[in-house]
Amino acid sequence: MICICVIDGQGGGIGSTIIRKVKEVFEETVEIVALGTNAIATAQMLKAKANRGASGENAIVQTVGRVDLIIGPLGIVMANAMMGEVTPKMAEAVSSSPAKKLLLPLTQENVQIVGASVLPLPRLIEAMIEKDLTDIHEGAEKHHV
Repeated sequence: MICICVIDGQGGGIGSTIIRKVKEVFEETVEIVALGTNAIATAQMLKAKANRGASGENAIVQTVGRVDLIIGPLGIVMANAMMGEVTPKMAEAVSSSPAKKLLLPLTQENVQIVGASVLPLPRLIEAMIEKDLTDIHEGAEKHHV
């Protein structure tokens, strides 16, 4: 079973949306660990049916090296993103993790991703699931059989 880490901050809306859609498509064939930069984000992601959850810098730093895949907004690899909720240690841990990363080109920072799609969040998540996550999930299932 593939272990997916979803990271979000602030109110947890992006992470919750990701988790709901992933669970809708893959049901219980994936394990989802919700990591929030704060307790509110984690609580919202747990309500969206994450299997487990934890909050804060240490939880993120300790967990991202032990998962197969990390999903979240681009800000999770940017120090001081999300109004300062992403600490430099968090950004470094996510960036350095050996896990594959699927980052959505959403940012409130003064950063523009040249050539990135301007699709609304639900469409971005659908595209990520159809194009990226399905291939990763199928590859993991073949590897574990």
